[in-house]
Amino acid sequence: MFSFLKRKKVETPLANEATESSDPAVSVAHLSISVAHMLPPDLPDAPPRAAPSPIVEPELASLKDRLAASYQSLGGRLAQIMKLKPELNEALLEQVETLLLTADVGVTATAEVMSKIRARVERREVNDHDALVGALRSELASLLRGCEAQIDWEKASKPFVLLVVGVNGVGKTTTIGKLARRCKDRGISVMLAAGDTFRAAAVSQLKAWGERNAVAVMAQGDGADSASVIFDAITAAKARGVELLIADTAGRLHTQTNLMEELKKIKRVVQKIDPSAPHEVLMVIDGGVGQNAIAQVRQFHAAVGVTGLVVTKLDGTARGGVLFGLAREFKLPIRFIGVGEKAEDLRAFSADDFVRALIPDELKAS
Repeated sequence: MFSFLKRKKVETPLANEATESSDPAVSVAHLSISVAHMLPPDLPDAPPRAAPSPIVEPELASLKDRLAASYQSLGGRLAQIMKLKPELNEALLEQVETLLLTADVGVTATAEVMSKIRARVERREVNDHDALVGALRSELASLLRGCEAQIDWEKASKPFVLLVVGVNGVGKTTTIGKLARRCKDRGISVMLAAGDTFRAAAVSQLKAWGERNAVAVMAQGDGADSASVIFDAITAAKARGVELLIADTAGRLHTQTNLMEELKKIKRVVQKIDPSAPHEVLMVIDGGVGQNAIAQVRQFHAAVGVTGLVVTKLDGTARGGVLFGLAREFKLPIRFIGVGEKAEDLRAFSADDFVRALIPDELKAS
């Protein structure tokens, strides 16, 4: 079992920008040496990458079960409408439009989808219920398909620095633990940085995930400077040849400007050791917050440049329609969706699988 990396809070020129050295290169080199010597002797260098294990995603039927609440808010209600065999006219299209809005698809995305479906009806490409369901599924999938893109772990110098952001309670730390397990199963060496120093439970929670996955965790004391923790972790990862560093951050409320400024500071400090870092800024969103997710992403994206999304808690009472609104508004990659508590429940996002789980094939049999 790996030992956790522990140290007292250390004020460094790069962690405290007010006292920054006039020679950043000297500061970086000095800190790299001190951190390397600080590491306990029982932590081995990162082993050679093992042959990656295949990542087996849940079957579509299992995904439909996990997305039961989202299915009921969209596919289930659509099925109820179609059972009545209504006439294919504007009144039916308005029912479908209302259905999309109540399923959290969002005003803009709904308007775009319905505009294309109405155009199909006018061209007589849609002339029965099955065709209408098929057109709806096709347009929804098309909206999401542009957001299918997995992280390219090989694109950057090592360590690949992945900064995880998001407001309190979205499942950020849990997502980090699941992602660490997923990457380790693929043969990628991983280290975690406990940068959420504002909430004491977050550090212990991340350590628990590190122990469970046999992954080293860099942590300092409660209330330590988050930028300092993450900077030290990058230096340690470089010294040990670790390929991927996943850094937690405080659960920042997007309405609190001072906290957003701290996130910007983390990004600036990280770039002093690697100008290309962070290589991924992954934002975690609770799928149950509805259209409030749009405001959250907008603020975080403006502050630190979000490069990918994870939508969690879709197995609960969430209405998965929020993914369509996010896709229409930002066109950011949706890297993963969370559909359960287990490590394997962090699933790579597939637009077609997601839409088929919400509007299954059987709905087309009118």
